[in-house]
Amino acid sequence: MKKLILIATAALFTACQNDHLEGSSSSFEMKQTLAEYITASSLPVTPVSGQITSNTTWSGIIEIDGIVTVKNGATLTILPGTYIKAKPKDTAAPTGLLVITKTGKINAVGTETQPIVFTSYRLLDGDENTTPQTGDFAGVILLGDAPTNTPSTTTIDGLFGSDYYYGGGNQDHNGGIMKYVRIEFGGSDILPQVIHEITSLTLAGVGKGTILDHIQVSYGKDDSFEFFGGNVNATNLISFAPDDDNFDFNTGYTGTITCALALADYNSIHSLSGSVYDSNGIELDNNPTGTATSLITHPIINNLTIVGTPKAAFGTMYGKGIYIRRNGKLTINNAVVTGYPTGIKVEGTGSELSSSSDYSSIKIHGFDLAATGTGTASIPAGNLLTGTTASLWGMSQPYFNEGPWNVSPRNCGSFQGSWTKYDFSILE
Repeated sequence: MKKLILIATAALFTACQNDHLEGSSSSFEMKQTLAEYITASSLPVTPVSGQITSNTTWSGIIEIDGIVTVKNGATLTILPGTYIKAKPKDTAAPTGLLVITKTGKINAVGTETQPIVFTSYRLLDGDENTTPQTGDFAGVILLGDAPTNTPSTTTIDGLFGSDYYYGGGNQDHNGGIMKYVRIEFGGSDILPQVIHEITSLTLAGVGKGTILDHIQVSYGKDDSFEFFGGNVNATNLISFAPDDDNFDFNTGYTGTITCALALADYNSIHSLSGSVYDSNGIELDNNPTGTATSLITHPIINNLTIVGTPKAAFGTMYGKGIYIRRNGKLTINNAVVTGYPTGIKVEGTGSELSSSSDYSSIKIHGFDLAATGTGTASIPAGNLLTGTTASLWGMSQPYFNEGPWNVSPRNCGSFQGSWTKYDFSILE
């Protein structure tokens, strides 16, 4: 049995210093998965670079060289079963970054059995001895002209020029559709220590005319999903083992997310803020400065499951299950949080767990503290637990590292369907 296992820890509490993934003899084997990558590696490879300004269709294996930008009314169609990888580079510039601008669209519709996969080039080289790493594929960015609480000339960190502006007054902005899509080993450092990382899936000023459904983001640098303003709705989202936060909301995002899972792997890499681990299930700010604005960051999340680690000793590598701060607001209905040092924390003037939440349907465990801050006092006391062992909250076995994994009855989004992947090992 030969393994390509996503382990970044030689020693559990020093692992965060490593930005590589090493082999291990103790893996979590939910199902055989890597055979599809070995098979796919024989598909024809199409190199792509620069700007896409007319309708284009991708299939087979696409190799992105640097940044590919879709603009000028063009629609990029990606057929089911297509794999997209990056062309490796040794520079600080991102490679394998797909940007759908305000003037472009994406039509990426996979299927349950043939998802569209953005992934590591190391999984598609036909070599069983190479190991995927976070940051092997820079990510996907969707930009739109839906409302934000920042100027409409704002760009995503590291991208410059009017092609990369986002935000405006078009609540019905339609950036296209992404359905049955996986994004793996994403994220990118651009000018490290100067400009922050690019997230695996970034949605900036994206409007409610856009469709996002059945999307899994795994083993990414920085956050899995990041929403900068806009009001796009999304369904059936999975964030698995990010370096930083699972879901990040800011600059006026006001959409609704229905059926979302955040799942930790305590053997993955973990981000530090100074010497403090700060990976959160949800991180939510109104804006980076925390100022009050006419448009407030206030998502609604229905049917939310955030699963950290089973024991307090592993939990020290994480921050908060839900972290609301800097004038941000959140409405949640039917939510379970377990396996973080703090279950939910609301911090700062103007921040709140909104009174429009169904408090009785919120269940929170924290190793040290279950809930604190504005709005959390309305959660029934029986729904708040603390202790060194995380609560199952009625789930079968929700902790990824602890054997056969199953979050039922909270499996609202086909979390173990054939389109998902949690194990990237080769089984021979």
